[in-house]
This record gives sequence, C-alpha cells and structure tokens, in this order.
Amino acid sequence: MTGPDAAVPARPRNPDDTGPITSRAQPPLRDLSDDAPMLARLNAIGFRLVMLLDGVLIYLAAVASVVVRYGLRWPTYSVTHYLVSFGVLTAIFVASLYLGGLYEREPRLGAPPALPRAVRQTLAAAGLFVLSNLVLTGAARELGWIRSTRVVLPLPIPNLVALIVVAAAGVAFNRWWVARERTRREGPPKILLAGNEADLEIARRHIGLDQRRSRIVVEVSEPAQILPAVRRTDVTDVVVVTGRWLDELYPHAVERLDQAGITMLLRVTGRETMFGLERLREVGGLPFVLLRPQTMPRSRRHFKRLFDLTVLAVSAPALLVLIGIIALHQLVAVGRPLLYWQERVGAGGRRFQMLKFRTMKVDAEAATGAKLAEQDDPRVIPACRWVRATRMDELPQVWNVLRGEMSLVGPRPERPELTARFETAIPGYARRHALPPGLTGLAQIHGRYHTDPEYKLGYDLQYLVNWSPVVDLEILARTVWVVLARRL
Repeated sequence: MTGPDAAVPARPRNPDDTGPITSRAQPPLRDLSDDAPMLARLNAIGFRLVMLLDGVLIYLAAVASVVVRYGLRWPTYSVTHYLVSFGVLTAIFVASLYLGGLYEREPRLGAPPALPRAVRQTLAAAGLFVLSNLVLTGAARELGWIRSTRVVLPLPIPNLVALIVVAAAGVAFNRWWVARERTRREGPPKILLAGNEADLEIARRHIGLDQRRSRIVVEVSEPAQILPAVRRTDVTDVVVVTGRWLDELYPHAVERLDQAGITMLLRVTGRETMFGLERLREVGGLPFVLLRPQTMPRSRRHFKRLFDLTVLAVSAPALLVLIGIIALHQLVAVGRPLLYWQERVGAGGRRFQMLKFRTMKVDAEAATGAKLAEQDDPRVIPACRWVRATRMDELPQVWNVLRGEMSLVGPRPERPELTARFETAIPGYARRHALPPGLTGLAQIHGRYHTDPEYKLGYDLQYLVNWSPVVDLEILARTVWVVLARRL
C-alpha cells in the first residue's frame, strides 16, 4: 500500500495542449508491403516480416555451416535429424531476438547501430540452445530414448560458433536494409526543432548539415508552440534542444506526440549527464535521449510475463503449502469470509478485482470511505496483525498473477478513488500503469507505509525503465528480507 495522500498541486494544462493531434506524417511502417491488411494486423500485434528474414538467414546459415565442414555426407545423425535440430535452433534464436527488443519499431532519428545488440542476443540465443540441448539430452537418456553417446539437437560447437558470427552480421544487415527501404519510401525524417534562440543556433549548425539523413521542416521558440506546429506540418520527429522545457512538455505533450506516431528527442547537456543516463542517441553530433510515455516495449512485457510464469511454476509447491497454512490460520482467527475482493487499477488503467486474505473487520470503511493503510491501523483484526506485517495477506494475489492481471514485481495497485486523486495531483502518475501491478515492487523494498506517493512514483518509474529478470529476482529476494525484518 502507498503512503498518505499527496498534497501536490495539480499542474494546469497549456491551452494549446487540448484536442487530438492530427498528424500528416507517414502511416505506421509496414515492413515490406503497404497494401496488405493482414500484414498490418500482424504488425499491430508485434509480428514483423523481418522475423522471417532472420529465421531464413539463421536456418540457411546452420545448414551451410555443416555443408562447408562435412560436404553432403553429414556424420552420425540422419539429415532429417539435423534439419529438425536446425529448426529448433532457429526458433530459439528468433525468440531471443524478439525478447531482446530487436523486433520493436525503432525511431529512425539517431537510431543506435544494430550490430552490438545483435551480437548480444545471438550470444544469449546460443547459450540458451546449448542449455536446452543439455536438458533435453539428459531427459532423453534417462528415459532411454537415445544412447549415451548421442544428443537430441545435433550441431557441433565449431559450427555454433560460426553461426553466432554469421547470424549477428546477418541480423544487423537485415535491419540496415529495412531502414534503407523505409527511408526510400518515406524520405528522411522531417524535424520540428524546438528551443530558445541560442540553443536553436547551435542545433542548426549540427542537425541541418546533412539533408539526406534528416531535414528541419519548422522551428519553434516556445514550448506551447510545439503541438500547434505539429498539427500544421508533416513532421515525423520533434527535437527539443532546451532541456529545461521538459517540465512543461511532460507528460501531456509527450503522450500526444506518441499517440500521433511522432518521435520526441530531448537534448542532453552537462547537467543531465549527472543523472547517470546510459541510452543516448546521436543526431548531428549532439547527444539526445528518446522520450516515451510507455517505458517498456511489447517484447519486454512478454518476456516479463514468461519470467513470472516460470518463477511460479518453480515455486508452486512451496507457495501452495504456505498459502494453505495462512488460510487455515485466517479461517480460525477471522472466520468467513476468508477472502477479500477489492477493485484496483491495473495495466493501462483497466480495473480488476484483487484478491487478499481478509485482515480487517467486515465493512471496515463503511464510515470513512476509501482510506490508505497506516501503521498500527485500528481497522486490522488483532490476530491478523502479523499476517499484514509479513504481507502474507497478499499471497492470494498469485491468482491475479496467473490471470495476467498482476505481476510478481511491479508498482503496487491502487484503488480507483485514490488513483484518480494521485493522477490529478502528480504529473506522470499514470505512467506506472504501463505494466501490470505487482505483488511487490521497488517502492515496497525501499519505501514505507508513510512514504509520499510522488516519491514512490519515482521508484516505480525507475523500475519500469530498468527492468530485467535479474532486477525482479533481486527485488523478490529483498522483499523476503523486508518481511523477515518487519521493515515496513
């Protein structure tokens, strides 16, 4: 639960911020064909034709590596066995590229080189292939399906090493080719340059030099002029070169530009580098950071969901025993109803029914209405204080995680009444709804019940930007320590 109500004044909207942006920029990219409605629908759910290009490349590279080494007489295994193995390998490689974000639509302006990312993901995919082969081979030998000298997925290690090099280069080439085709169809990015006059003068000398890579269409010298200028022109990218404007542009202008499919970049100065920024883009020799209202792309959300299900599957025996013990205690201590359903706000602002063990009296808020939890909350049944103190009352939310309404780690879900209040008072509060809420989160291991919601938002957004499976494992481990130490 979050801390007491925030006393942050609502930020007035700029009068030019209202109304939808009608962008005349190019429609969303369809990788190779602009006249295929089915392809457009597939693109909307994350499918890219470049996946097929990568898959064909990887499969043919695996076949070629064996042909080059052995000719047409492949050793030990049948050709069919090899070809099936190559199919599994291709699926693992493409899945790794997807989960690594290489199939997300990348804004063209200042796009980082694809090769370093391709190398990282092909190395990860090769490691996953080797691990999968070890597990499958061990299981098959235990079951007596194969002899002890054989493996389930044959591919000699030297061939796998060669495949890593060829696949990384090929994946990077495919992205260069797709980017070139997009520029050929749509032309170079069209820039709206925004900033005060001194900053604009510097930016003109850098960004305006190469008209083949990008073209400055319009300039504005006030933050309030950005959205009206976008409506009047066909810009594809907004480049803000005065850093202090961010307070006036975030979150409303950033969200509206994103809805219109327009990239927004903010120039990074010496002051911003003090924040420890890592993912910078270069445009005309100047450093920029990409501004997005959604902090986690679709592929990483899918990766996170897969991680949740894997952890639940591994920990299911212990979880079921623990839930059973707490349920028995609650049944004796508070009787029925044992469970408590409460409406909360989840991913995308959608509401869902969150499940908990009941630890308060029935109709505990009948007189007060929606109210934040407190330390030593008088509404809590005395016999249940230790259940709340150890957060064991949250265990039934494993059901919400299985349904996809929640995640193991993420921003804690709030009630609709409180969410509406915080969104009015705290700029950017709605960004915490980019992911399903979590059983625990970064704000829970660092904050307390009394920590102000605006400060907790900082933890939540930091988590969204820096998510990885390692971060989730660290938060889960530290949550156990917070519970044992009663540091709530």
